[in-house]
Amino acid sequence: MILITGATGFLGAELAKLLVNSGQHIRCTKRSNSRIPALLIPYQTQIEWVDADMMDIFALADALEGIKQVYHCAAWVSLKQVDKDPMINTNVTGTANVVNLCAERGIRMVHVSSIAAIGIAKPGELITENHHLEQSTEHDGYAISKLESEMEVWRGIAEGLDAVIVNPSLILGVSAGTSGTGALFQTVRKGLKYYTGGSGGFVDVVDVAKCMVALMNSDITAERYIISAENYTYQAMTTEIAHNFGIKPPAKFAKPWMMGLAWRGAAIIATLTGGSPAIDKVSARAASEVRNFDNSKIKAAINIEFKPVSETIAEVCKALA
Repeated sequence: MILITGATGFLGAELAKLLVNSGQHIRCTKRSNSRIPALLIPYQTQIEWVDADMMDIFALADALEGIKQVYHCAAWVSLKQVDKDPMINTNVTGTANVVNLCAERGIRMVHVSSIAAIGIAKPGELITENHHLEQSTEHDGYAISKLESEMEVWRGIAEGLDAVIVNPSLILGVSAGTSGTGALFQTVRKGLKYYTGGSGGFVDVVDVAKCMVALMNSDITAERYIISAENYTYQAMTTEIAHNFGIKPPAKFAKPWMMGLAWRGAAIIATLTGGSPAIDKVSARAASEVRNFDNSKIKAAINIEFKPVSETIAEVCKALA
């Protein structure tokens, strides 16, 4: 039997749907206060839901009874500075718990990391799986949590764990709604005036799920793979989104110093209102960074042909229109 952690999330839900549609009966963990996503409501008879927080080793051990494969998608994602330390502790400890139980029981594992855990290439070069995040200079709590979680997986592999790590780029898909990358579409739709000078990798959520299943069912072990379809500048991305909505694209360039003012202003407003900042220092910096990714390793490993990102953009815009 197959277990998915984090199946109430964007990627986990799409993965669960893919597995069920391929004829698999699966078990999915969720927190006791989590709602089953609308995407999975039609598949209730093929999914066994169990309450198991990743920090609860006993509940997790029960959830893993009779399991042969684990897709570990569960993670806390937050940009709030106040969440940094507890997020790192939760993501790393939760992953360590899954790793230890899988190693002990001989369960094969696909661990979902992130491009946030991969380092920066030299100017003009593509980022590969051989680049590693410099933890001593990193301030993004989520990136640190994913890097240290990867370290737990590598530690497990050294101890005999059969596992593969995937590092998806920015994941797009209709089922994201207005959360995560869906927020970018909503921002453009409302009339975004500025674009930034950065770039990044993008991929359809279903392609990420397909890569994970293909890797799980392969003989590959002790490897990490960047899962990214195409590299887009943020100007090109926001322009294409705007065109799909039939509105004017952002026309003004937001220079790095302007982004610096933006996150500082957002921090002041958040402090006064008690809310969350619309943009923080880490995301402001990332918006101006050029980060282009090499996907040749995963393509060679499983012969995947990625869905064009333009198709996914059109689908998301249609759903939100």
